Amino acid sequence: MKNISREKDRAYDERRKAEIITGYLDSNPYSVLITTGKTKVICTATTGNWMPPHIKNQNKGWVTAEYSMLPSSSPFRIRRERAGAKGRTREIERMIARSLRSVCELEMMPMESVIVDCDVIQADGGTRTASITGGFVALYLLLDDLYKRRKLPRFPINNFLAATSVGVIHGQAALDLDCAEDQIAQVDMNVVMTENGMFSEIQASGEEATFSPAHLTDMVKLGTKGVKELIQLQREALSPK
Repeated sequence: MKNISREKDRAYDERRKAEIITGYLDSNPYSVLITTGKTKVICTATTGNWMPPHIKNQNKGWVTAEYSMLPSSSPFRIRRERAGAKGRTREIERMIARSLRSVCELEMMPMESVIVDCDVIQADGGTRTASITGGFVALYLLLDDLYKRRKLPRFPINNFLAATSVGVIHGQAALDLDCAEDQIAQVDMNVVMTENGMFSEIQASGEEATFSPAHLTDMVKLGTKGVKELIQLQREALSPK
C-alpha cells in the first residue's frame, strides 16, 4: 500500500497524537480527559442505584454509559437533547456500555451499579472510540478504589480495553480518521479490542460503497495496531505518579 496524503503528512498507519489525563475534575476522582487529535472527551465514573430488571436479585453488578456532545463541541452548534437521548446518541451509549461490560466480571461487583459519563467538549472524529478508551480508564479508577476499600470480593476487570476508528480513503485503509477524512471515507469502521487481542465489537459499513475482504483485513490490522498503542497509553495514565 502506498501512503495517502493526510493532515501534517500523517502516514496511513499512524494514529493522531493522544493523551489521557486522570483526576481531571476536582469534583470526581474517577475523571479522565482523553484527547485524540482535536477530539476531547471528559469521561467520569460514578456509582448509581439503578439495575436493569433482568439482573435484579442475581447478586451481580452493572455498568452503563451516557454520552453527549456539548453544543459548541462542533463548528456547527449541536442542539441539546432536552427530552432524553435519541437515535445516534442512544446507539453510541449502548456501544460504550457493551464494550465496558465485556471486560467486567459482573459477579465480582455484586449490587454495584456504575455509570460512565462521556461528554464530548470538542469533536473532530472518533468521539465514540475516544469515549470507550477514556471511559475504560475512568471505570478502572472507580473499581480499583472500591476493591482497595474492600467493597468488592475481587477486582472485576479482566482485561484492558480500547477502541479506535479505521476507514478506507481513496481506496486505501487508514487509521484513526479525523472529521474531514470521515466525511470522504468510502468505508467507516470502529474496532473495540482487549489487550490480549480479543474483539469486543467491530462496526463496519460502506458509505455508498462496498469493500473487499482485503480491505477488511487491512482495517482490522490497523485497528489492532492502534488499540495496542492506546492500551499502552492507558497503562501509563494509570501508573502511580
